[in-house]
Amino acid sequence: MHTVSGGEVAGILVAVFWAILVSFLAVALARVAQTLKATTKLVADVTDQAVPLLADASAAVRSAQTQIDRVDSIASDVQEVTSNASALSTTVASTFGGPLVKVAAFGYGVRRALGGGKEDVPAKASRRTVIVGRTVNRRSARDKRD
Repeated sequence: MHTVSGGEVAGILVAVFWAILVSFLAVALARVAQTLKATTKLVADVTDQAVPLLADASAAVRSAQTQIDRVDSIASDVQEVTSNASALSTTVASTFGGPLVKVAAFGYGVRRALGGGKEDVPAKASRRTVIVGRTVNRRSARDKRD
C-alpha cells in the first residue's frame, strides 16, 4: 500500500480548488454571455424603434422651420403694410389737414359774425320748484320785471 504524502494531499487540494474555481468562472462567463446577448437584443430593438422616431422628429423640425419661415414672411409683410399706412396717413394729414383747418376756422368766423357774438354771454338760469312727479318754473318778481 502506498502512503499519501503531504505534498500529494496539497496537490490534490489545489487541483480540487482549481476545478471548483474553473467551474465558478465557467458559470459566471455563461451568465455574462447571456447578459451580453440580452443587451445586444435590447440595443437592436432600441435602434429599430429609434430610427423611425428620429425620422419623425426630423420631419417635425423641418415642418416647424417651414412654419417659422411663413410667420417671418407674414411679419415682414405686416411691417411693410404698417409703414405704408403710416406714410399714407402722414400724406393725407399734410394734404388735407391744413385746408380743412382753414375751412373750419373760416366757418366759425362766419357764424360768429352772423350771430352777433352772443355765444360768449351765458344764459340766465331759470329758477324751478320741484313738486313730486313734475317740475314747475317759478319766476321771481325781479325776473318778471326784466
